[in-house]
Amino acid sequence: MARYVTWNLWNGGIGPDGSESRRHDQIEVLAQLDPLPTVLAVQEARHWHQSRYRRLHELAAALGMVALHPVASHIGDGTNDTALLYRPGAVTVLGYTPGVTVGVFHHGLAVAHVRVDSTEMMLLATHLSYVDGDARLREVRGLTDYAGPFPGLPGNSVLLGDLNTGRLDDPVPHWDTDVPANMHARYREVRDDGLFGGPDHRAMTVLLQAGWKDPQDQLGTSRAATVGYKYKTEPTPLHLDHILTAGPGIRPRSYVTHDTPLARAASDHLPVILDTE
Repeated sequence: MARYVTWNLWNGGIGPDGSESRRHDQIEVLAQLDPLPTVLAVQEARHWHQSRYRRLHELAAALGMVALHPVASHIGDGTNDTALLYRPGAVTVLGYTPGVTVGVFHHGLAVAHVRVDSTEMMLLATHLSYVDGDARLREVRGLTDYAGPFPGLPGNSVLLGDLNTGRLDDPVPHWDTDVPANMHARYREVRDDGLFGGPDHRAMTVLLQAGWKDPQDQLGTSRAATVGYKYKTEPTPLHLDHILTAGPGIRPRSYVTHDTPLARAASDHLPVILDTE
């Protein structure tokens, strides 16, 4: 069995006052998983570049994992990283490209060519734009090649990340009461005349049409939302964090959102866990 985990760490687990209690809680949440992750993707590892990525290596050491070089967001002040970690022995890295398609992604994309146990695959870790659906739509076009047969690729892929787009069957927010008008552009389609439409699912639709699979659909199960519990301005429970798969070598066994009181206290997103055969 292999275990894939993704988690948005909310400002690197660092509070406005510099406190790192949330970051320590995040390490505890991940270290208590049984089994521990085979592959781990983390987003919003903000300020982790300081002291030669001390915080990233602390996380890796606590989990017995190895961290690949993070990808820095090309938007903002350059302190917002996406990182990919793997378990030595279970994972062999055959090639790694940090920051592929720089300039296309709001944050970044890390792509690793690996062998997990005996299955050769591509691992992709990303954090799509929170700003608007048009940006996300451009980003996912850089992910569609990995969803099926493509020259030079092994034919199996796993995509981990905060995709900032929900499942197609997620509940529709009550726009008049649940979401302030100034935040509608994050979640809704913006028509040519500037008026808002319904929830913007275009990016997820493109991924699924290209061949990416949602393990929840494959298994016929449901999992808890990953956001909706932290902010009064975002109360609707949505699945914004995903682990999608492609190819015959990836066989889902269990797919859950890790919803515990400590995980809720540690971040504004919940971790997602995929176990495969």
